[in-house]
Amino acid sequence: MDALYDAHARERVVAEPPKRVVAPERTPFERDRARVVHAASSRRLAAKTQVVGPQADDFVRNRLTHSLEVAQVARDVSRALNPAQPSVADLAETAALAHDLGHPPFGHNGEDVLAGIAADAGGFEGNAQTLRILTRLEAKTFDGAGESVGLNLTRATLDACTKYPWQRGDRPGPKFGVYGDDLPVFTWLRDGAPAQRKCVEAQIMDLADDVAYSVHDVEDGVVAGRLSLTTLDAAAIGAAVRSGYRADLSDDDVTQTLAGLATIGSWPARPYDGTRRGLAALKNLTSDLIGRFCGAVQQASFDAAGPGTPFTRYNADLVVPEQTLREMAVLKGIAAHYVMQSDDRVALMARQRELLAELVAVLLDRGPDALDRPFADDWVGAGDDAARVRVVLDQVASLTDPTAVAWHRRLVTGARG
Repeated sequence: MDALYDAHARERVVAEPPKRVVAPERTPFERDRARVVHAASSRRLAAKTQVVGPQADDFVRNRLTHSLEVAQVARDVSRALNPAQPSVADLAETAALAHDLGHPPFGHNGEDVLAGIAADAGGFEGNAQTLRILTRLEAKTFDGAGESVGLNLTRATLDACTKYPWQRGDRPGPKFGVYGDDLPVFTWLRDGAPAQRKCVEAQIMDLADDVAYSVHDVEDGVVAGRLSLTTLDAAAIGAAVRSGYRADLSDDDVTQTLAGLATIGSWPARPYDGTRRGLAALKNLTSDLIGRFCGAVQQASFDAAGPGTPFTRYNADLVVPEQTLREMAVLKGIAAHYVMQSDDRVALMARQRELLAELVAVLLDRGPDALDRPFADDWVGAGDDAARVRVVLDQVASLTDPTAVAWHRRLVTGARG
């Protein structure tokens, strides 16, 4: 075990003896990773939307394949920053595998619907839901009072999974990392941590997510025939960038950033044609982009931290250069304009929002008889209307895209006759 991760970092809510199932004995952080990999919530990610729905094409990424790619990037960045501290890679990889567990059906579109419904009941946020899954909803360990503590992960792993270490309303914007009724475990896992500061393992997970998201969504869009990197509309991309990612970037900034990206040797000179050679060229571009972004962050972080500084816990911070931030924002803008804001996608998203809202309404009306047994039990134990809303949101957030459609067909469409 790395010396920089002490007994406090390795502590679990419920103490567990070491297991000697394999030799050599696994570290606590390796056990945490295995628990996330084997969690039911992880399997469900295979049928949850990343950008394009998982039923639309057998090539495009879903939440599970995205999480696996984020985990690989996080492990590589961690090893580059800390070649002598293998636990950093274990923590960052586990956080990456877990980072999207809390996303409901239909991606961010579904998250927006549930956030609106929960506005007066503590809110809904995918990252706060992830913490709730890891520490309560995913069944593995119970405490002495008979209450679920979820996967019973170590303090350092839970901290690495906390992308937004603050409550709703503590900072401007919709992002937060804990619901009010999960504050006890949040307070426990943040013991000794600087207020609202992400540990470096969480920063690595966050960077890996941004890198994978910005690069791979463009790759999926190219293969799906929705965009060509040889004919990009800089003004339209600029509008998408300002709408969703960087309000401060002008059209000139976006044009200059696109020009810089086009200097990469693997940037395409001709349209994608679907051949094996075309696929290989596109894959080389994604590899080059990932290497470009991670290499720039690694160098800037080393320069800022100084020689010998360990990139563990709160000993250092990642530094993401402004050029890297701009390039990732522009790539996200490309995917947003050509894929997420296309007419067919906008119409589909409107239907998805309607479906989820109707499903939540009927579940709130019918109560425990319409819920899976664990959530029905939670409903019975809920003390007020806000708590019952939370139970229904937990149930709906656990559903995959096709399961949400099937539940709606059975409970809503079927009831209408």
